[in-house]
Amino acid sequence: MLKKRSVCLALAVFLGTVAVSVAQGHAPVPPSPDPSPVSTTPRAAIQGSFLQGFLASLSVVVVSELGDKTFFIAAIMAMKHPRIIVFAGAISALVFMTILSAAFGWIATVIPRVYTYYASAVLFAIFGIKMLRDGWKMDPNEGQEELEEVQSELKRREDQEEKEETLDMLEQGQVENRRRKRNAVLKVLLQAASLTFLAEWGDRSQLATVVLATREHAVGVVVGGSLGHALCTGLAVIGGRMVAAKISVRTVTIIGGLVFLFFAVSAFFIGPGE
Repeated sequence: MLKKRSVCLALAVFLGTVAVSVAQGHAPVPPSPDPSPVSTTPRAAIQGSFLQGFLASLSVVVVSELGDKTFFIAAIMAMKHPRIIVFAGAISALVFMTILSAAFGWIATVIPRVYTYYASAVLFAIFGIKMLRDGWKMDPNEGQEELEEVQSELKRREDQEEKEETLDMLEQGQVENRRRKRNAVLKVLLQAASLTFLAEWGDRSQLATVVLATREHAVGVVVGGSLGHALCTGLAVIGGRMVAAKISVRTVTIIGGLVFLFFAVSAFFIGPGE
């Protein structure tokens, strides 16, 4: 699964780069309006405003993560472990993933903005159409099935870890309570972080973050994406099971597809220079 998602991420970045390169190869080089002064416009201004990147990233992450696998991982772990520890582990992985994804997109800003802007619009259109198609064909009970799948996977992991702990205790004898509690907290933290990282790698929210960072303010994308992840993860650890029973993953997926298509269509009306 991790290998498949890595291939998807690499393919998305590759397609965007190829599209940009092809467009660049067939487009005439615009003449410089005034060759005498050297442009001092900062890269951040060229890449769009902080607020645009913030709002775009926030909305995309929220519609992508509600009812997603990472949402259910946090929800189920918070039922058995301290919520603050689960939240800390999950959000640390998600923020790191957001920064990493934005960095991938920011690297592509060495290419003229007009090309990355329209290439990202095309990719957003593809993501949006795919989400609408998946949502239309999705079973109304998809969210419950996803919840049960994650719950089963976590139960299997916990059973395996309990067996290993029992063997260690038999071999080492009595262990200090303080040390055991400290190790238990660290273990939950690392488990939440690692499971979230693996589930998020190659996910549509990560790919969307890469694409957004090529056309918007990279810092705005990171802050908006991190806040979106914090909202969804916080909702998951506070009342994940109740939320999972109330929301329709099918509806959220369709809304997400419409949001992606909105960004794609608006790109052709707004233009890269505005």
